[in-house]
Amino acid sequence: MEPYIPEELPLTNIDWVRHIHLLGEANRALAKYDGILSGIVNQSILLSPLTTQEAVISSRIEGTQVSFEDVLEYEAEMTQRFDSGQTNDIIEIMNYRKAMEKALELLHYHPLTIETICELHRILLTGARGQKKSPGEIRTIQNYIGPDGTSIENATFIPPRPEDVLPALRNWEQYLTSEEKDPLVQLAILKAQFELIHPFRDGNGRIGRMLVPLFLYYKKIIGSPLFYISAYFESHQLLYYTKLKAISQENSWDDWIAFFLQAIIEQAEDNCRKATEILHLYNVMKQQIPKTKYSIQVLDFLFTRPIFTSSKFMKETGIPKQTAVKLISDLEKAGIVTIFHEGKGRKPSSYKFEKLLAISQ
Repeated sequence: MEPYIPEELPLTNIDWVRHIHLLGEANRALAKYDGILSGIVNQSILLSPLTTQEAVISSRIEGTQVSFEDVLEYEAEMTQRFDSGQTNDIIEIMNYRKAMEKALELLHYHPLTIETICELHRILLTGARGQKKSPGEIRTIQNYIGPDGTSIENATFIPPRPEDVLPALRNWEQYLTSEEKDPLVQLAILKAQFELIHPFRDGNGRIGRMLVPLFLYYKKIIGSPLFYISAYFESHQLLYYTKLKAISQENSWDDWIAFFLQAIIEQAEDNCRKATEILHLYNVMKQQIPKTKYSIQVLDFLFTRPIFTSSKFMKETGIPKQTAVKLISDLEKAGIVTIFHEGKGRKPSSYKFEKLLAISQ
């Protein structure tokens, strides 16, 4: 197998007629989702669990083994039960979130460029398993894809030669900043081409999936980069890789574009449902949370930390210990939170906000 030679962008052989119906559905679904987003004042709080779940799923596609609840436990400083392998997985997932937060900061004053993506890659791999694989640097060696232990002779895919990577990326960046007949087709092409170029030694799939919400935001299709695509790719993982591979082997761009547009449609609908349910739950909880001067702090804390300990509760809300202990007790009596792990000795009890967890997973 020879290294892949990326096709020059823009493509000249797209079957636009084939995609008209899916494009209509995808654009309508995104417009509906953006309408829901625009009605959520505190998006970073309310959609925090969905952002974490996206990071979990995108990382799980690459082989991490920890769950959504594992990450929430770790962030609640309940780290004792995790071994080094699980801790590394969790750090990778937390890095994914940090990279997305940095992306939002950068896009306020800087366009989406190769430089931006290198910075996100640096954050993604720093302190995690990929930290020895040149975080933030375009690869200068030949890499390949195949089962662990496979030699390059038996690889399932060989990305471009090192000397071809930067020219291909420059062409990719030029296409990203250009205008296409429809930006969703442009996004489908950009995502696939990025993963086929495979510009980094590690983390290409995760960066490729990050590009989806970042591009939608960059092109002003949605008002914030809070779009969650990875669940569709995970549930159709074999098809996901088959369609990507078919581009390199058969130039099957239209099959990939159709697959990608279907992913946008289904995930936009799922994102609409979850965001609506979370917003409804938030409004219901406003009425049910014990009425004190700390009510909003408690409410916002529950939506960002649906698994927590009393010490984390006090630390992040700033509520005095005696009041915090009573508030947690009141939340438990009201059935808003339940015991997650019973405390023993000096180890405090942990709690979970089950209604939010149920929506987010």
